[in-house]
Amino acid sequence: MVQDRWILPQGIEELLPQQASKMETLRRRIVDLYASWGYELVVPPLMEYLESLLVGTGRELDLSTFKLVDQLNGRTMGIRADITPQVARIDAHRLQREVPTRLCYLGSVLHTRGEGLAGSRSPLQLGAELYGHAGVESDVEIIALMLKTLELAGIKSLHLDLGHVGLFRGLAAEAELNEEQESDLFEMFQRKAKPEIEAFLEGVSLSSDHREMLMALVNLNGDVSVLSQAREALATAGNEVQQALHYLQATAERLQQSQPELTLHFDLAELRGYHYHTGVVFSAYAMGYSQEIARGGRYDDIGRAFGRARPATGFSTDLKTLVSLSGTVAEQSVKIFAPAGDDSNLWETIQELRNSGQTVIRALPGQSGSAADMGCERKLVFNNEFWTVVDA
Repeated sequence: MVQDRWILPQGIEELLPQQASKMETLRRRIVDLYASWGYELVVPPLMEYLESLLVGTGRELDLSTFKLVDQLNGRTMGIRADITPQVARIDAHRLQREVPTRLCYLGSVLHTRGEGLAGSRSPLQLGAELYGHAGVESDVEIIALMLKTLELAGIKSLHLDLGHVGLFRGLAAEAELNEEQESDLFEMFQRKAKPEIEAFLEGVSLSSDHREMLMALVNLNGDVSVLSQAREALATAGNEVQQALHYLQATAERLQQSQPELTLHFDLAELRGYHYHTGVVFSAYAMGYSQEIARGGRYDDIGRAFGRARPATGFSTDLKTLVSLSGTVAEQSVKIFAPAGDDSNLWETIQELRNSGQTVIRALPGQSGSAADMGCERKLVFNNEFWTVVDA
């Protein structure tokens, strides 16, 4: 049927003028914010060869990526589902700087399955990455920039979830779980399936200490007191686990010092991005919404595949989601309606008004509709040999 031609695929949306104007207003403010922090804008391509897009990201991103064949050489390409690996490639291969490098980006991505608040498959991914520094300070800077982004969007009553993938990874290594066992247990942790985790741990050959620590990890979530509980519950764990706890504690302390009003929540069993992240992971939530609105973490190893491993930390969010949650008002100027005609003085006046930043909409010969119909509050009229602006 004819009307079916206007139906968009599920999870694919378009923005009408008012929505698009609101988004563009917020985009400009955010890009200016990042520039003021020293983050340089990069624009990676929409598609690349698949092996480059999926480097170090694991099966999850593979399943989210649309694939197609390059008609020029038969190689498989992917339409990006995440811009972060592309920015890591730019840092490692194209820029090759020795100093800490701050990069930001904004672009469309495409997912095979819907995600986010509205189940979108076409987010407008926005993010920032900091390369070349392995300390707590760079993680705290990235988190602070993420929170400032959400504040700029007018999103209030935020709380931050913090975790560290090194805890599970370290405990799994100490317990000498094989690859299949670790993968199965990871999947259960993702679902927070406590009965399944308990049954699994009872069914594998583990010491009582390792079994108890892995099981304890499931329940270590809540306010800052979780960290002291973790130190007690994981007291006999090895160096990797202790270092992860210490790093998480240091991150939390710095955040509390710099942003005492921020609500912190800890989930030490949070493993989202486990195959990708290497350290601290974090997510931001807004009051009244169950899903995260921004997330990030440390991912030190990804640059290795591009020939140059560098410490890295970053975050990303969806600009469309921010617009839907924000109180941002689109920047609108008063529109001036100009008549049709070949008068050179009229054209010069229109140019002067536009050059001064005002919006002028020129009538087309024979068109229907008045200045008001065109959304114009003022109009150009000829008066005493001059074109002047008056109320419509």
